Amino acid sequence: MHALKFFYAILAMLLASLIPASVQAENVVHFGDYAVHYNALRTDTLTPEIAQAYQLTRRNNRVMVNITVQKKQADGKTTPHKAKVEGFASNLNAQVKSLEFREIQDGDAIYYIAETQISNEETLKFDIKVTPDGGTRSTQVKFNQQFFTD
Repeated sequence: MHALKFFYAILAMLLASLIPASVQAENVVHFGDYAVHYNALRTDTLTPEIAQAYQLTRRNNRVMVNITVQKKQADGKTTPHKAKVEGFASNLNAQVKSLEFREIQDGDAIYYIAETQISNEETLKFDIKVTPDGGTRSTQVKFNQQFFTD
């Protein structure tokens, strides 16, 4: 469960501050024995302690993308799983922003984080490919999100 602690803390902050309660949904893609959880948020919404611990720049014009991979076990529980994560984001003007994911391990937790810069009212289309270690299949995580810097 520690693997999702950071992810759910960030997701909770994001959902509480940006999305009305009636529209909240879990951001997850299921494929085979895996579940890929994802979210994106402005880095200035992180506490200074979390930003420092994970070497993130806290600014209202920077976005962090967070990916975690969980593998279903025979007993029904899930465990964090390493993966290759790569992708990009593009805005409505077709400008591409490369996402350089880095792996972070914190105890049993494994997550993949990338940062990029944004403009006010910019909508980004995220296209992320996730390939679990030891697997031959990958899945695409695609989502759109609008960001405000003011």
